[in-house]
Amino acid sequence: MYTTRNDEVKRNRNRKITSSASDGSDTSAGFTVSDDFAGFNQADDVFCRSQYDPVVKTLETERFYDMYRKPLTGWRGSEGYEQHDYAFRNAAWHIADIFAELRESEDRRDGFLDPLSILREGAEKSVPFPSPTEASRILKHAAITVGADLIGITEYDSRWTYTERFSMETLGPKANIIPDGIDNVIVVGQAMDTDLLHTAPSALSGAATGMGYSKDALVLLTIAQFIRNLGYQAIPSMNDTALAIPYAVKAGLGEYGKHGLVITPEFGSSVRFGKIFTDLPVDHDFPIRFGVQEMCNICNACTKACPSRAIPDSEPTLVTFNRSNISGVKKWTIDGERCFSYWAKINTDCAVCVRVCPFTRDYAKAQNRLWLRLAHSRFRRFALYLDRRQSRGNRVSSKKWWMSS
Repeated sequence: MYTTRNDEVKRNRNRKITSSASDGSDTSAGFTVSDDFAGFNQADDVFCRSQYDPVVKTLETERFYDMYRKPLTGWRGSEGYEQHDYAFRNAAWHIADIFAELRESEDRRDGFLDPLSILREGAEKSVPFPSPTEASRILKHAAITVGADLIGITEYDSRWTYTERFSMETLGPKANIIPDGIDNVIVVGQAMDTDLLHTAPSALSGAATGMGYSKDALVLLTIAQFIRNLGYQAIPSMNDTALAIPYAVKAGLGEYGKHGLVITPEFGSSVRFGKIFTDLPVDHDFPIRFGVQEMCNICNACTKACPSRAIPDSEPTLVTFNRSNISGVKKWTIDGERCFSYWAKINTDCAVCVRVCPFTRDYAKAQNRLWLRLAHSRFRRFALYLDRRQSRGNRVSSKKWWMSS
């Protein structure tokens, strides 16, 4: 079902997940897809809209991107937003940015609008495996060796593929073609640095996001090249090509949370996902349950802490706030326009919802593994009480982080 570099966390998953789904259906994954479901166009993503839609594209938005792409000027100077905070954040993004900018002249932004493409040709003859189970074992072993923190496998589902990609050259849609024969999706998770995220909101906390993307790019490219060397198709994808969250849930890596993110039993919400589309014959993993939905039903930490009030404290619904929400899926939905407007205002990404989520813990520690068992039991209200008493999700000053070595 999964693999992770931390053996203690791996054993913890075996202990704490007492019920797992029996198949990979929508029901087992907790999805409710209505008859009026419509696929999502990447051009409607709030980050893409910030390039052309006057509702989202503002002077604040342009300044937000400039703080990543241009020589640093105009930093705020307040705690967490000083030059060294931005300098470290931008350095953490550097590897991901290299791939994104390498082929911009060809109307590509690898990893964000287009699949990662810096790959060699693979073998002409495919390597046969004794069984899909053995292929999965070898694949997961290789992925963990090269740095994947989590890995799961599920079937390809065209519903989650973007109906079109977004072009930075034309500021409009472009074709999103998946080759024939692609029937499996490998989902890889990269843990983000929780200590950095505890400083959110700050420019410094954005370094955790940047490192997550940069590591993701290297791991995805390595695994994809390995699969190609075996003679199979492999399309490494970060934010491009398809929605990652449904695949992460279907691949058994976590449950969907009220804040619109996947919550994993190893890292809580502090993880980034990438995916590889392939025709390599492999076994599929199944969705898991470990108390997230039940906890989110009684916890409103992310709702209360969200600076932009973008996370409603409500039941899952079919409601969409604007065109940046997918339609026809009953779920917890956040207002992406409000969320991104706050990012633009503070000149960095936010991550407050990740910081305050009770599941964002260091599960290498015995007390946190015990807490997770309580959360996945009838004592979850007591677990939530303990979380609030511990003040675990309180913001840490950036100055304290810089002095922590």
